[in-house]
Amino acid sequence: MKKVTFLLISSLLVLSVGCENVSKTSQTAPNNPSPSQVATPNTEETQEAKEDAQSELRRRQLNQDIRAREQRNNITGGDTQRAEGDLESEVRSKLEANIPRGSLAVQASDDGIVTVSGTVTNEQELAKIEPLAKEIKGVKSVNVKAIVAKPKS
Repeated sequence: MKKVTFLLISSLLVLSVGCENVSKTSQTAPNNPSPSQVATPNTEETQEAKEDAQSELRRRQLNQDIRAREQRNNITGGDTQRAEGDLESEVRSKLEANIPRGSLAVQASDDGIVTVSGTVTNEQELAKIEPLAKEIKGVKSVNVKAIVAKPKS
């Protein structure tokens, strides 16, 4: 009986000591950071991020991501019906990689019809939209509702 009592008391002590260790950061962390505490990027950081997004390296990375998705799709059934979110994402990535200065929105339906709307900076970019979108497996037709608009400086 003494062993059972000792075991019961020691396990209660271990549990009570383990439960006392509360996270100490919750008391010192601010509940709502004020707008002055939120760091906003300066002009130089913004320009660097923009240049990175439009770089040739970034374009190659996006195209490699698209190829990897296509390979995974081929392994998992290839010609199976794809979710419209997947199709939208892949077409959007393809367009971002090849038309970086455009501001395009992509909508896809379950039957493989893709609608691209928004703006591009010139006629050459506008002409690229349909062939680029059709490179993505599962795209059956493309409705281009984009227009040419000069970029805002």
